[in-house]
Amino acid sequence: MRHRPGPLRPLDGLHRAPDAPPWRTGRSGRVSATGAVGARNRRAVLHWVGVHSLGVAAALFFVLPFVFLLLTSLMADRQALTRDLWPDTWEWGNYATVWHTPGFLTWWRNTLLYAGLGTLLTVVSSVPVAYALAKFRFRGRRLALLLVISMMMLPPQVVVIPMYLFWAKQLDLSGTLWPLIVPMAFGDAFSIFLLRQFLLTIPDEYLDAARVDGCGEVRTLLRVVLPMAKPGIAAVALFQFFCAWNDYFGPQIYASDNPAAWTLSYGLESFKGAHHTNWNLTMAATVLVMAPVIVLFFFAQKAFVEGVTLTGVKG
Repeated sequence: MRHRPGPLRPLDGLHRAPDAPPWRTGRSGRVSATGAVGARNRRAVLHWVGVHSLGVAAALFFVLPFVFLLLTSLMADRQALTRDLWPDTWEWGNYATVWHTPGFLTWWRNTLLYAGLGTLLTVVSSVPVAYALAKFRFRGRRLALLLVISMMMLPPQVVVIPMYLFWAKQLDLSGTLWPLIVPMAFGDAFSIFLLRQFLLTIPDEYLDAARVDGCGEVRTLLRVVLPMAKPGIAAVALFQFFCAWNDYFGPQIYASDNPAAWTLSYGLESFKGAHHTNWNLTMAATVLVMAPVIVLFFFAQKAFVEGVTLTGVKG
């Protein structure tokens, strides 16, 4: 008897069991596509929730100490020594008490002079050097850049003794802030390197066009380079201002024997020692010291971030 073959099965069923449901085998393309889209949406939602949860946790980690500082500064003397986290009465007069403390306004003026004048001198002296290292081709340029980088690696504590002997003994400037301000007129290694990296991002075609129009190097720097380098200059200025505003080591070395030359960072230590039991006043003084830096950063953060980002485009 000859064997007769049975009916042919469809090709799409070669790799599945006869009774397998269609949503497992892809028989219905519409159902399969809908399930894949739903899975992708669920993964996207979970990813969004996870990332934003980490962001909120990190934000709370950085913000809560400042909130504690602010709330403690508005407490009364007795409550500041307890475990309470919320003021019973809002003592805004604590800031007036700190502000009228003898010497506090002097520390403010000294800090503004040190940070403001020092930042101006640093920018004015560092921009031409960075421009020369970025755009000029001369013999010894790489050696000069290596010297700038090596100065960045040199800790200030290494040269503090010879520098103190020079400024205090030879020039008799001990008890003032001028030994900290005057050296900034000769450039800063970190500022020069940061500006040089930013100026490398400016195309040479702009400089060539200015030279063709008859501009010299100084005029090219002032009219072409500086307007295009505003983000980098802003980043350098903010770095230098924050460094000078928070500097404790320098005023301690040169101005510790003259209270009239103290800065906020050094005077705050003295204020804390005189009010070691008045934590509310100490916190209020800390807020007054930190507030200008925080406000300045919020107003200039766009230029600061842009300048720091663009300095790494070329090397």
